Amino acid sequence: MPLEDQHLDRKSLRKVTGKSANWQELASDCVCFANSEGGKLLIGIEDGAELPPAEQRVESGLLDTLRRRVQERTVNVIVAPRMVTAENGGQYVELTVAKAFGVASTSDGRYFLRVGDSCQPVLGDDVMRLLNERPGVPWEALSNLQVPRAAVDAGKQTELVQRLRASDRVKANTKEKSDPELLDHYGLADGEWLTNLGVLILGTARDRARLGTAPMVQALKYDEHGDKVNKWLWDDYLQSPIELVDAIWREVPDFRESYELPDGLYRQHIPAFDERVVRELLVNALVHRPYTQRGDIYLNLHPDRLEVVNPGRLPFGVTPGNILHASRRRNDRMAVLFHDLQMMEKEGTGFDLMYDVQLSQGRPAPETSEGPDSVRVTIRRRIVRPEMIGLLKTVDERFQPTRRERITLGLLAQHEGMTASELASALELSSADDLKPWFGRLRDWQLVSESGRTKATRYFVAPEWLRGSGLEGKTTLTRIEPHRLRALILEDLQRYPGSSSSEINTRIGGEISDRTVKRALDELIEQNQVRPEGERRWRRYWLADHTS
Repeated sequence: MPLEDQHLDRKSLRKVTGKSANWQELASDCVCFANSEGGKLLIGIEDGAELPPAEQRVESGLLDTLRRRVQERTVNVIVAPRMVTAENGGQYVELTVAKAFGVASTSDGRYFLRVGDSCQPVLGDDVMRLLNERPGVPWEALSNLQVPRAAVDAGKQTELVQRLRASDRVKANTKEKSDPELLDHYGLADGEWLTNLGVLILGTARDRARLGTAPMVQALKYDEHGDKVNKWLWDDYLQSPIELVDAIWREVPDFRESYELPDGLYRQHIPAFDERVVRELLVNALVHRPYTQRGDIYLNLHPDRLEVVNPGRLPFGVTPGNILHASRRRNDRMAVLFHDLQMMEKEGTGFDLMYDVQLSQGRPAPETSEGPDSVRVTIRRRIVRPEMIGLLKTVDERFQPTRRERITLGLLAQHEGMTASELASALELSSADDLKPWFGRLRDWQLVSESGRTKATRYFVAPEWLRGSGLEGKTTLTRIEPHRLRALILEDLQRYPGSSSSEINTRIGGEISDRTVKRALDELIEQNQVRPEGERRWRRYWLADHTS
């Protein structure tokens, strides 16, 4: 039976029977699920248990009592209880809570939201934000532009229908629908009109522009000084969000750059930006943005990182601190369409994928920050731990770990060991007690060792695995540009001030000639970005604003 999460909770039978019954708590839990994505309450299974007590029996009238009590104490909540007999013979109630059409509340006017595996009250200004994010009719289902079905772009419709029928994520009975029925099924049309989603995906450029909030994208390239050196625009509304993902990946040349690593007698090429990560970032920006708010999507390309900046805040209940676990679909029908087109991971796993790919390529995990009206996700291009690539490749071949196990192993290898609390924080867990499913079988396979006790326990990758990875060399760009080399040096000196040129060279790429590194250092000194001290073999370098 799955663990408690955003869609599942357990509750003791005592909470709804006898003198200890707490109907107000049950009502709050139902409101939580209704204001999220819906979910299930397993009543009769204790927290942490997988099965009910074998001797437990549920009174026949409890199901009607649950319906009545929830209805009396909530607004806009629909529940469906049913009796279940577990494999050990014990009985419990599975209470299914439907996602609310609009906003749900308790009968005394309180609002709650399911975040991760907990129920949280919505207070103050957040109540208005919840009301705004959960309108009675979603933006994507509106047809107020009154664009006729016949006004679709025929080429876009043909390609979309072909892709859906070829997708193994689409059920056979759905593929059998006619073209008009498929449009209705995915919420692209309603009656004689295209919905806003239909205009966005299948409409002409003119009608897409009339929406007012159809996405426009700007990709801006900066040098190490922060000066803009190139720009790409997708602002003519000719492409639907589905087509934008392919166009952006295809037209930005920086996405074709790669790193070269030694691999025994051969070389292997690691992309500067992995296609899976970039596409997931773009899809997230397009699918989860608020289409009631104007604003361009920005791709900021710096020498050492890519930043994707999306207008609007994160969906209500999702924060930079729980984005690995909390899942909230702002545009339900668009998310279903992109999923069925195989353009995005299933719900709640997109960031897991990006963490996995970045860490398995020896890079830091994605960084998310939220501003007053925007969200920024940053991915680093520099490989800081190249040996991790060989390590994860070997582990994949021998053990076939789960994604959670790969992420945990990658974090430990990148940080050269972490305490239980540090690892829990990196995984956005509320406490170290929640680490067990993330470790999985890593300790059984003797991949991870530990030292210390209780809160002082420290976990690290077993040294023999790191030594055996066979990739202890440093990375180098296949064709490194001078401004990228200077950016790497500045980043290195920020972390390791007072370094010699040979130490810098070893860390940023041992295969780059020492003469090339020295020339780049001299250029940085001339630009007053780096300050040297000492002469010849005793010369050390600091950032210009660093005081030794």
